[in-house]
Amino acid sequence: MKGLFITFEGIDGSGKSTQATLLKNRLSQMHYPVVFTKEPGGTALGGKIRKILLNEDMNPVSEFLLFASDRREHIEKVIRPSLLNGKIVISDRFTDSSLVYQGFGRGVSLNFIRQVHQYILKGLKPDLTFIIDVPPEVGIERIHKKDRIEREGIDFLRRIRKGYIEISKSDERFVIVNGTGTPEKLNDFIWKVTLRRLRNGQER
Repeated sequence: MKGLFITFEGIDGSGKSTQATLLKNRLSQMHYPVVFTKEPGGTALGGKIRKILLNEDMNPVSEFLLFASDRREHIEKVIRPSLLNGKIVISDRFTDSSLVYQGFGRGVSLNFIRQVHQYILKGLKPDLTFIIDVPPEVGIERIHKKDRIEREGIDFLRRIRKGYIEISKSDERFVIVNGTGTPEKLNDFIWKVTLRRLRNGQER
């Protein structure tokens, strides 16, 4: 079986982490080989970077470069080896988060972000990306723990949502999911899309 790389994206409070976990559980129950990971923090070094990112104020470019450092480790130590072993990798956030949070949200050059990604990715990109879309007002209501990024407020989340909608037009791998439904209904839709993608991959 060829490896499959699935990512989940969305504004804070969208429910993407819940949906990523539900998909992982469902695939595991069907005996698919699954690796579940996240950004930032998918490696030992990434865990240390995550603490800095969530608690320290910094320049937006510095912030992006820390995410990029975490991502490089993540790719080389977790994602690429797992894919080469034919596993399904599910990541809670990946490159698209940097494009919308540091790019659309904080004003870092999109070209700069893409150039750094081109260097660290070396051709790797997700096969399927679910964007869990909710109004910023809904996201704010769902957030309990307010870290540095979440404290930015609703205007910041509006820019993030707009960014996700914009980048979703650039590649067929994106699937926008209405995140205001029940977790069970969302999971059923995501499961159907994933299963179709798996079957199409096996038929090639």
